[in-house]
Amino acid sequence: MNDILLKIEGLKARVEEKEILKGVDLTIRRGEIHAVMGPNGAGKSTLSAVLAGKPQFMVTDGSITFMGKDLLKMAPEERAWAGIFLSFQYPVEIPGVSITNFMKTAVNSKRKALGEEPLNAAAFLKLMKEKMAFVQMKPEFAKREINVGFSGGEKKRNEIFQMAMLDPILSILDETDSGLDVDALRIVANGVNALRTPEKSAIVITHYQRLLDYIVPDVVHVLKDGKIVRTAGKELVAQIEADGYDSIN
Repeated sequence: MNDILLKIEGLKARVEEKEILKGVDLTIRRGEIHAVMGPNGAGKSTLSAVLAGKPQFMVTDGSITFMGKDLLKMAPEERAWAGIFLSFQYPVEIPGVSITNFMKTAVNSKRKALGEEPLNAAAFLKLMKEKMAFVQMKPEFAKREINVGFSGGEKKRNEIFQMAMLDPILSILDETDSGLDVDALRIVANGVNALRTPEKSAIVITHYQRLLDYIVPDVVHVLKDGKIVRTAGKELVAQIEADGYDSIN
């Protein structure tokens, strides 16, 4: 079996008239965790948005292959059904929609796309209870509206819960550590680590070393001005922490 899960070649993308990604090359194999680091405005969140298929980001050149298929020809929901999950930097509130109803719709939509029968109420509630315990979410959260009144840590924990429920093949964590205290950071990281298997991979987008102390990457990339300027092992994180991004060319 080909172990290449995601292959990005010469990717260029813009928002309106501004080019943000200027030729990104990146290969992720099954079971790997890749960290993408870089200063503000480097294009990190744009890269995650392009992979998820956000329509305001226009790809102008290059290719993305996911599990041997042309990702750029897939609609956002098709990418999710195929196994791509994006954890947002700033999770949105959805008033009037409970976590339970949202997750039941999401899980069964994915099952339908894969040709599987929907989960009945008992099976779904059993799964949800298991996954909520997995990320240390209180059961009463299931009845709450999505992210309404949640703290920053609760919002991020809710996203890891969603990730556990949907069981993606490629998880993209876009600055998941933003605004988290140490305890919430540890819970989020433990969830990500526990979901890791030899078949599943993750892209962790972050500014700082602290998240990568808990989610240890196999490969680290530095993105500057729309291009990956350095790729190395986890030792690169310590260099960035000590000397900053100006030391990376």
